[in-house]
Amino acid sequence: MYFIEARNISKGYGSFKALDRVSLQVRKGEIYGIIGPDGAGKTTLFRILTTLMLFDNGNAEVEGFDVVRDYVKIRRIIGYMPGHFSLYEDLSVEENLDFFATIFGSSVAAGYETVREIYSQLEPFRKRKAGKLSGGMKQKLALCCALIHKPSVLFLDEPTTGVDAISRKEFWNMLERIKAGGVTVLVSTPYMDEALLCDRISLIRQGRIIDSGTVDSIIERYPYSLLAVSGERIFPVLKILRQLKGVVSCFAFGTEHHVAVCKETVTVENIRQILVENGFADCAVRNISPGIEDCFMQLAGKE
Repeated sequence: MYFIEARNISKGYGSFKALDRVSLQVRKGEIYGIIGPDGAGKTTLFRILTTLMLFDNGNAEVEGFDVVRDYVKIRRIIGYMPGHFSLYEDLSVEENLDFFATIFGSSVAAGYETVREIYSQLEPFRKRKAGKLSGGMKQKLALCCALIHKPSVLFLDEPTTGVDAISRKEFWNMLERIKAGGVTVLVSTPYMDEALLCDRISLIRQGRIIDSGTVDSIIERYPYSLLAVSGERIFPVLKILRQLKGVVSCFAFGTEHHVAVCKETVTVENIRQILVENGFADCAVRNISPGIEDCFMQLAGKE
């Protein structure tokens, strides 16, 4: 039995399909990531699983409780951190924490050990209004408020959007410690590099799950050879590469292009020779291993 399970969940707004037969299974005690761009359906899925929104078709359970029939029971056992800062900005840090503990019938004292490590960074600012905190501190306060009643499952909707790189790293370190405490974590993010920090993931695009599994298992299913092309005049090269026979796709990745080619039909030497013939002798071509971004682009193109 899975700790969180969604089966063929669909949700539409008129003719627009926000979710289209989405299914996923989350095991107890793991960090599970929903990875996809803005507008992919991540927030809609989270609102359904946290009992804040009804769906059109399918069914879902959290810790064995049905998200429609048992919504009161589910709300007692989950912590939810929405994508936008939703705490009371005119209340202080300690007032926000006390408020959220109280509405769950608990107290800050009763749940303090759960949040002690995180809250210790906030205590010097406990009298400060929440609206006056930095982005990283707001993030930590929101996490404390989601954890203060000792939930068994934590829903985090794009928790690191808009915060600096150091705060992002600190946040994921905190998630590992929260997981070690026995809390199941379901997190959504548009950042593909954060997929590497999850135990398992689902890739979502336009309301559909396009692949699921560990990052390694998804990468192992990548069906093409992958080349990286770099050079001083890299952007004009893109058009040439996309017109070559045997090239499945070509996308810009920072200062280079990732070129997916049919295995054993196009080689590094083939690409290099064609580029030289077209006046791009300075370009370097090499074989590389695909990353999760490459897998997402390949799966999105297949869809």
